[in-house]
Amino acid sequence: MPCTRTVATFQSEKFNVDQTQEHFINPGCFGDDLCQWIIGKLQMEGLDCDPAPGQEDFGWYFNFVLDKAEYCCVCLLREADGDDPAVWVLWIERNTGFFAGLVGARDKNIPPAALLQLHEVLSKSPDISNLRWHFKKDFDSGKEEKASESPV
Repeated sequence: MPCTRTVATFQSEKFNVDQTQEHFINPGCFGDDLCQWIIGKLQMEGLDCDPAPGQEDFGWYFNFVLDKAEYCCVCLLREADGDDPAVWVLWIERNTGFFAGLVGARDKNIPPAALLQLHEVLSKSPDISNLRWHFKKDFDSGKEEKASESPV
């Protein structure tokens, strides 16, 4: 199991969760404003980031560079379900190229510094609550109770 938790979950009322925009690929494809906010915060810290997020059919992403390595931050909204509130889900991958990505290299060798950079942005904001970090394997198998307050 990796030594860093690469998936974060949190709540926030700062970002759009109910107004579908014209530029969304799919209705409910929220997260563009969240990504743009994180990009701005990382750029203020001196990191090289994409100027704007890109869109997938399920959410948004942007790339950033730290210590000459490129990472991808992916964001999506897990909508409210019954009594459970809406939760933002964010994860970090390495930009490894197509073939390396096919064999799982995107999820390997992500240094703590890359995760701590995002943790600082999220944890310092008064608009973010219930920030939890998960091992990808635990998160993917629904074991969210194993989360930690820190990625390392």
